[in-house]
Amino acid sequence: MVRGVGKVISGQGYKEYRLGDYSRWLQKYVVNGNNWDEIKSCLVDLHFCQRLSGEKAEELYKQSLSPTESGCCKPPSYCGFQFQNATVWTAPKSGPAVPDSDCTTWSNDQMQLCFDCKSCKVGVLGNMKREWRQLAIINFIILVIILIVYSLGCCALRNNRADGFKRHKGYP
Repeated sequence: MVRGVGKVISGQGYKEYRLGDYSRWLQKYVVNGNNWDEIKSCLVDLHFCQRLSGEKAEELYKQSLSPTESGCCKPPSYCGFQFQNATVWTAPKSGPAVPDSDCTTWSNDQMQLCFDCKSCKVGVLGNMKREWRQLAIINFIILVIILIVYSLGCCALRNNRADGFKRHKGYP
């Protein structure tokens, strides 16, 4: 899989990401215990997942979910959980379809959901990467504007000096 690119699940309006899609530095900084606890508490305090809606699974799947919503507010699709509502999912009686830690970590408790899942951490990384990219583009545009203004100022100053020099020359 290409780094940083989520896998689109057919018929769904969201991507599922893997932790390996991101640099080790970003993983280490964001996913470590102290930083993740702060991020998780913000998500819980904001009631982040209560924004999701949908009476049927198809309605939720067609929504364009952010990486954080996809990773934190629902169990990963490969777990095989059954939809009850946007933030309540039922595990199959035989257990999750895949023996993955995200499948066993999922909780219907609105203060837990999948906030401790790898998929949630990856979703936050996905949002951060997108926002950093937007910030980098804005910074580049500002840099270009500053360079243009500086160049115009230098040209104007040079032309001003040249004009002043010609006017005050002595007689030939």
